[in-house]
Amino acid sequence: MTDTEVRPTTSALPTTTLPSPSSVLDDARHQLAEAICILGYDEGLHSVLATPRREMTVAVPLRHDDGRHEVFLGHRVQHSLSRGPAKGGIRYSPHVSLDEVRALAMWMTWKCALLDVPYGGAKGGVALDRSALSLPELERVTRRFTSEILPIIGPERDIPAPDIGTDERVMAWMMDTYSVASGYTVPGVVTGKPLNLGGSRGRASATSRGVVHVALRALEHAGITGSERTAAVQGFGKVGRDAARFLAEAGIRVVAVSDQYGAVYADGGLDIGELALHVDRTGGIPGFIGGDVLPLADLLELDVDLLVPAAVESVITAENAPRVRARVVVEGANGPTTTEADRILAERGVLVVPDILANAGGVVVSYFEWVQGNQSYWWHEHDVEVRLAERMSRAWDDVTGTARTRGLSLRSAAMCLAVERVADAHQLRGLYP
Repeated sequence: MTDTEVRPTTSALPTTTLPSPSSVLDDARHQLAEAICILGYDEGLHSVLATPRREMTVAVPLRHDDGRHEVFLGHRVQHSLSRGPAKGGIRYSPHVSLDEVRALAMWMTWKCALLDVPYGGAKGGVALDRSALSLPELERVTRRFTSEILPIIGPERDIPAPDIGTDERVMAWMMDTYSVASGYTVPGVVTGKPLNLGGSRGRASATSRGVVHVALRALEHAGITGSERTAAVQGFGKVGRDAARFLAEAGIRVVAVSDQYGAVYADGGLDIGELALHVDRTGGIPGFIGGDVLPLADLLELDVDLLVPAAVESVITAENAPRVRARVVVEGANGPTTTEADRILAERGVLVVPDILANAGGVVVSYFEWVQGNQSYWWHEHDVEVRLAERMSRAWDDVTGTARTRGLSLRSAAMCLAVERVADAHQLRGLYP
């Protein structure tokens, strides 16, 4: 038997790779370990799938506008390359850590495999507070970080994209820095670019559209139909803002929305367009007159049909999961539900649509952008949206079908499908030398 063959095992989950879930990385490893056990893979293959292929940690020095110097820490983790080049976002946040990036890169691997996108998973970030930097300072940080990770990125190696704290302007700086080093323009090195630099129509709202496609299928799956369906959205940024808008357009009454500064509630439904204008004017939800002030923590515990956590990791925990009253939870963020909270919600009959399915719309349209860039031929927005809807619908059918035939939760079914596809690719390629 070769090193890459699957050797079925009947042993319990390996204790060395199944820590007591206490962090985002622990949660990611726990989910993988459960899938390994269900699939019957041996510990050797488990180790291969659990271990990042490549990690780079770099110092990112910045010369501030006033002449001061400061050094930030940046990371790029490539979890898997078995199914293609690595793919994943770059985030700017004070909370960026190597373990967080490792977990997010692993989830990207499963997300790409589940949606049948020919990428492996990657993630990166710099530990900084974007709001404390001027625009020229942000550009200098971005260009220096790009130059530091330049040896391991590229359109056929690793393709970054926007994430928390980054946007299409940051992607334009990254593309330009890489292109200058290459001596010619390389639009395919990043996705999420501005349209006039090779970005794709529909990319900015793709994650949100994917969330809503899946949310509507999940509500139907749970038997929740009619015109009185309600939703609460935690987060009003890249994902939550458009998700709230698309839900309202689909006839869902969005009764509560929050951001990091505050939350607002209106039993009759919020005017999402007016709320968006208010946030654009003021920088946050507080002060919006179209609803009542709601304590931030209370949003997750509202009596609604649908809850969309679309902000950051680990917001639904063992402490508040018993009080979550939503019948369906669709994870717009990465890792918003801890392992213990997931168990509690399952015991209470709450349908949880996992992040690797729910928020995969962004990577799907990133893939479309990459394809268009390689062809130098750009699609109409309608074409992008139709292809996105088809991919999300197919993945939903795959996951629910697997859950039904194997008697699994949606999360376990999604993980098993994704892990199996990555394992198959690894085994077909073999181990070198």
